[in-house]
Amino acid sequence: MSTVRADAFGAGPLSRAAALIHTLVTVEALLLLTAAPGLAGLFLLAPDPANLPLAALCLLPLGPSAAAALYALHHRGGDLTELRPSRVFLRGWRLGAGPALKLWAPLLGWLTVIAFTLTHFPATGLPGWWAFLLAVTGVGSLLWGAHALVLTALFAFRARDTARLAAYFLFRHPRATLGALSLLILTAAGTALLTEALPALLAAPLLLSLLRAGRPLITETREEFTA
Repeated sequence: MSTVRADAFGAGPLSRAAALIHTLVTVEALLLLTAAPGLAGLFLLAPDPANLPLAALCLLPLGPSAAAALYALHHRGGDLTELRPSRVFLRGWRLGAGPALKLWAPLLGWLTVIAFTLTHFPATGLPGWWAFLLAVTGVGSLLWGAHALVLTALFAFRARDTARLAAYFLFRHPRATLGALSLLILTAAGTALLTEALPALLAAPLLLSLLRAGRPLITETREEFTA
């Protein structure tokens, strides 16, 4: 009769797949739970440009929650017997909530100014090409924010250093930036075609994809900018 090694359980491909699914579901649930007050308010707001500042306030809790989710997904284990995703998420939230908010809040404020200007663009009296420039600036700001969120979740830099590194990596690693852009386009298209709740419902898989796209900048940061 064949024997099975005691340490073999939890190390096979099916166990690793189950571990990944369990981690994604747990992280998704915790992200929605910690960001719930803001998300609930966001879904109650009418789709009116006048509500953009309120929408930004509702999105404030999402930054720390997303940083904690990135931390948990980055430090996830592949062994089904050694999973602690909730504990890792909460550790990531404790470590990263403050630093994430220092960058997330200004980013939301800046994006709110851009969105408010674009929705009231005829009243500005500016030439049409300004609208295109503002839209490009907004997309660039979102991509910078994606890099900054990854760096904030995984490294303990000062906010200004994280901001500089995120801007540096926008052009230093174009594949990572293009990966973030593709996720942004996919999320926007899915939201427009399916439901506004799609980004929240698929937050964990999207953040895992962002981590994988950001591997080059994570590796360089670890090797070149940490002791």
